[in-house]
Amino acid sequence: MMRERMLKSVLIGLTETYCRQWNTIAVTRSTTSMRLAASKASPMCSVHFSRACMVTIKTAEDIILLREGGARLGKILSLLSKKIAPGLRTSKLEAEARRLIAEGGDTPSFLNYQPEGAKRSYPAALCVSINDEVVHGLPGERVIQSGDVVGLDLGLIHRKVFLDSALTVGVAPLSKLHTRLIKATREALEAGIRAVRAGVRTGDIGAAIAAVASREGFTVVRDLSGHGVGYAVHEDPVVPNWGKEGEGEPLYAGTVLAIEPMFTTGDQGVRIAEDGFTFVTKKGSVSAHFEHTVVVTEAGAEILTAFAKS
Repeated sequence: MMRERMLKSVLIGLTETYCRQWNTIAVTRSTTSMRLAASKASPMCSVHFSRACMVTIKTAEDIILLREGGARLGKILSLLSKKIAPGLRTSKLEAEARRLIAEGGDTPSFLNYQPEGAKRSYPAALCVSINDEVVHGLPGERVIQSGDVVGLDLGLIHRKVFLDSALTVGVAPLSKLHTRLIKATREALEAGIRAVRAGVRTGDIGAAIAAVASREGFTVVRDLSGHGVGYAVHEDPVVPNWGKEGEGEPLYAGTVLAIEPMFTTGDQGVRIAEDGFTFVTKKGSVSAHFEHTVVVTEAGAEILTAFAKS
């Protein structure tokens, strides 16, 4: 979905290409950073243009709000993950996610979100993706079974700033392969985050993530990626889970990213299921997904959505 309030005045005279993905605007003219009124949540933010994307730099005030919202989101996801058990309907997780978000005074960011090119809005607050479902699985009447690999992806709006996070849980008894898959995907998230600091490029993140997949014998889903976040569900830059060091979009201090590796036990091919939202693996291989929202700093990355400790 386009962020309608997003910097319209700056785009006058620029040629725009709207990305028909879950992302934002591609601007074809290169320019230097600008400062302008971006939104009520960010009275003055810095904006960096490149040949292919527009990146906003969050203000100190915004980052304070993002820390607050991120702490809430990390806690909610941790609570939801503990409820996963054989016999549980995924609709129960959806109801609990909505309750916990409302309890904190926040709003689900995925509910009724319609990305550019989608035929309809997403009808849930939570994504529950099981086994061969990579991301954007719809909660409903499906019952969780022993041995399932269950991914939870959740976003919320906290006082007009957006947070996004995901984790994957295995339901015992879990095979050794799927246990390794979940562990490797989480390690890849950690590796991607360690690669972040001002001055590096998105390719450095992708290379770090892909190196874990290669080492552990799993496959990166290349058709899906991380992204910027903060003022909308999806912003620039795109953050692929593969790439070459030193390539891609540059990172700036104050940029907020959702880094989210997705690995499978088989090939990388995905398709959209009949529900119009769920991405599933083409050959039925099992997938895992982890995600954190982080803010780029001069020294590294600050994790905003840390999961609650067990």
